[in-house]
Amino acid sequence: MTLIDRRSFLESAAMLTAAGAIAPRPGQAAAGTPKKAVYMDMLPKQMTTLEKFKLAVDVGFEGVEVPTAESPKQAEEFREAAVKSGLKIHSVMNQAHWDYPLSSADPEVVKKSVAGMEASIRNAKLFGASVVLLVPAVVDSKTMYRDAYKRSQKVIRERLLPLAQEQKIIIGIEEVWNKFLLSPLEFAAYVDSFQSPWVQAYFDVGNILLYGYPQDWIRTLGKRIVKIHVKDFHVDQKEERFYWRNLGDGDVDWPEVRKALGEIGYDGYITTEIDGGDAAYLKDVVGRLDRFMAGKAPVAK
Repeated sequence: MTLIDRRSFLESAAMLTAAGAIAPRPGQAAAGTPKKAVYMDMLPKQMTTLEKFKLAVDVGFEGVEVPTAESPKQAEEFREAAVKSGLKIHSVMNQAHWDYPLSSADPEVVKKSVAGMEASIRNAKLFGASVVLLVPAVVDSKTMYRDAYKRSQKVIRERLLPLAQEQKIIIGIEEVWNKFLLSPLEFAAYVDSFQSPWVQAYFDVGNILLYGYPQDWIRTLGKRIVKIHVKDFHVDQKEERFYWRNLGDGDVDWPEVRKALGEIGYDGYITTEIDGGDAAYLKDVVGRLDRFMAGKAPVAK
């Protein structure tokens, strides 16, 4: 277990409060309003990074989540574009966890996964971001569930948490159809097992809908949630198929999700992670986010 001294703990608690991860006391209203953000891949591919970030600001986004930079040069490009555009890089989406899962039995695979997270954490520090998103494990035909649980815990605790604490960057654990952390109670217990404010939950509203209710997961995870992803999802019972959708075009109960976020006092970034498009499309997405944040359905039914 990684130990933290009293000063580190107080610094950590202050940071989590600023990130919106501390729930209000019973009867206390949620403070402020969550901030609108966009995943970088939603912005037009043909634009430069600076042009993308300026467009995001123009259409109404306040923040952006970026992938792990492929080189120091690209990292500096992201940082400069954020400064010049005024768009806040609030989190980094680690890129190594699918091809190189922490739960692998192969030490070389784990080594590559750790290197990807280390680069992501250092990116986040450079950008002034607070969180790195991590899919902690992948259960497959070669990796048993219990092994995925224990292996990922060990690597996070021993090899990632010390750097995250040193750099003051939160590791945001996300569940994303990896056959792992299949209930909100287990997700909460996994986060709690680290006993550290530098490991929290990065919750994706759309990912859960196939086998649960996002508002239930939000209420169960509560103050553990440090960041939110939003997308919509539709299950066609007749065709027995499912489809990703724009906000409000699927089966998510958005007013109930907003109510749940208010109940836990969430005041951080809400990042759209859906299909990208041009300025008109992105303005529509921002409008849908605004309606959602006001407690309404993203689109009129």
